[in-house]
Amino acid sequence: MTDNFNAYAATGGVAPDRWASALHLFDDGAGVPHEESTIERWERALLLFEARDYIGAAKLLAVVVEEAPELTGPRLLLARAYYHSAQLGRAEEQLREIVERDPVEHYAHLLLGRTLQRQGRQAEAEPWLRMAGAFAGEFPEDA
Repeated sequence: MTDNFNAYAATGGVAPDRWASALHLFDDGAGVPHEESTIERWERALLLFEARDYIGAAKLLAVVVEEAPELTGPRLLLARAYYHSAQLGRAEEQLREIVERDPVEHYAHLLLGRTLQRQGRQAEAEPWLRMAGAFAGEFPEDA
């Protein structure tokens, strides 16, 4: 019996979404279905994002943002997940919402500029990138 256990080859680890689910496997007791909370969805989305499953993370984050629209963190991570999964229109929409609500969120300015660049809209991207640079303390030498 022990020989069979030791002969088992690992397959690279447990998928992040399954691991996050396993963390709360027995929270509600045996046979009681567990209703995932917003914070649990957020935690699972972080694991998916870290595992570079950007589409899976975006699906969860869209629900989190719908449940907590006032929070910048989930919306920014949703925009990043959209960016990395080449859903650039959706990323742009989320980023514009962030900079409208929080005009000094410097990373949103940078990512919006990069998103516009990636769509071939360089002229539109420039002001956002300059603003992000200014927030980071980078000023043009000719100014």
